[in-house]
Amino acid sequence: MNDSYFDGGMLQLIGWRLLGTLITVCTCGICYPWAVCMVYGWETKHTVVNGHRLTFDGSAVQLFGNWIKWFFLTIITLGIYGFWLGIALRKWKVKHTHFAN
Repeated sequence: MNDSYFDGGMLQLIGWRLLGTLITVCTCGICYPWAVCMVYGWETKHTVVNGHRLTFDGSAVQLFGNWIKWFFLTIITLGIYGFWLGIALRKWKVKHTHFAN
């Protein structure tokens, strides 16, 4: 029987999120895409679905390009596109998440 589970620890998650927040704050948000990739990469590395471990192959550079595009779309639409930002980010994450084996 194939199991699905998450084997990451609470202290690890807190550490990765604190590091991501610190990096984002120290760079005034410029490195936010790197923090997103770092934390999401850790989450996928510790996730097993039906006996297959997940992997994440997205990079901060790829996300940064999209982030700039999404930022300008939000400005041009006077903030309306901001409602779709979460969905756009989730789609990007799923596009770069695969089974490791």
